[in-house]
Amino acid sequence: MLSVFFGDREDVIDNPEDYFNGMHALGNYSFMSDPLIKAIISDVDQSEVLDNCLIKSPVLGLIPPMMLSGGVKTLIDIYLEPDEVFNASYCGNNCAKWILKIAENQDITIRLGHTMNFGEQPFKIRIENNGLIVTKMYDFVQQSHRIMFEV
Repeated sequence: MLSVFFGDREDVIDNPEDYFNGMHALGNYSFMSDPLIKAIISDVDQSEVLDNCLIKSPVLGLIPPMMLSGGVKTLIDIYLEPDEVFNASYCGNNCAKWILKIAENQDITIRLGHTMNFGEQPFKIRIENNGLIVTKMYDFVQQSHRIMFEV
């Protein structure tokens, strides 16, 4: 299940891009062969994983995993480290469906500083700030605005 926390708290990894770069600085990218990670890279960055250390980007050409977008790096962090709380504000709305997909098989908690658009399909998200579970975007927007703007 997906849990979302709005605001700041001590256990949040604020810069998931730096976390990704640091965790994989020695070049261990064996996770790049995972089908879900390949699908995320293909969809979000429109890039193709050629092998564990080489990605073909339509914009940048041949790149190492360290040059993936911040959103993709954050999604990979969330997927590989489900017990950590990552700042998913590095992700655009194009990452929302992947966050929900990861949460289908793992309990994850993310931090948001904005109202991410999770789409019009029903979902199940627990709002950590107040314990409420929301199942549609309208309710998610209402709760996020109440918390972020103290309405």
